[in-house]
Amino acid sequence: MSKINVEVNNITIQFPKTKPFFGTIENSISSFLKMEANETDDFIALDSVSLQLFEGEIVGIIGRNGSGKSTTAKIALGIYKNIEGSVEKYTNKVGYVPQKISIDWTLPIRVRDFMLLTENIKEEKIDEALSLTGVIHLKNKNLGNLSGGEFQRVLLARAISKKPELLVLDEPVQGVDFTGEIALYELIKKISDTLDCGILLISHDLHTVMSATDHVICLNGHVCCSGTPIDVAKNNEYKALFGEQASQILSRYEHRHDHVHTIEGEIKKN
Repeated sequence: MSKINVEVNNITIQFPKTKPFFGTIENSISSFLKMEANETDDFIALDSVSLQLFEGEIVGIIGRNGSGKSTTAKIALGIYKNIEGSVEKYTNKVGYVPQKISIDWTLPIRVRDFMLLTENIKEEKIDEALSLTGVIHLKNKNLGNLSGGEFQRVLLARAISKKPELLVLDEPVQGVDFTGEIALYELIKKISDTLDCGILLISHDLHTVMSATDHVICLNGHVCCSGTPIDVAKNNEYKALFGEQASQILSRYEHRHDHVHTIEGEIKKN
């Protein structure tokens, strides 16, 4: 049986209407980089949420804005401490791509410099990570000159540079067009297969999450439903939450692609 990388048991958390501000996240910033909590509602609560993530597994968390997706990710990472319930993290080898990163784009930061901002990473590890995410050719390019898709791939490279066993990705395809999104989700699957790490994937994009994950958890402050993508797509609570969009997801999920998407967004037949 595969090893459990993280286990969240019966978590309940409530925030006051005056939201706590996390201007920086410990050990994840420098003067060039700021990661911010990006919750959209004034009041966020989770009620009795549980999940397990095994090595080599991709678990997707979906839900509407304010449903607690990002909060659940931060609980799994151990960022939020004042909670009811328990969190067991069975590895210290963790990679994280946050939902929002603010960078001063006027600073001449190369991709290589960005990889080294907060950690001492060997050059060969940098090259391996950039190669796996398909952007090794951008190593000496300034961050400000990257496209949205290229920057997201660099963020992924930074997160996997030390070969994590647990990888948490919060909205990892934001700022990317549709074909770029598909290519990034195919890359995430490749990372899971290559590193055999457990991936917790948070996204509002139903189409890609339902097609890119092994197990899906639908949140609305609590777990509405969970299971395989096809089981969740047929669940009545899921349908009630997402309406007509849910029916479209089911038909798209059942479609089998005969092609892959390149980093440039082009379609290549298998």
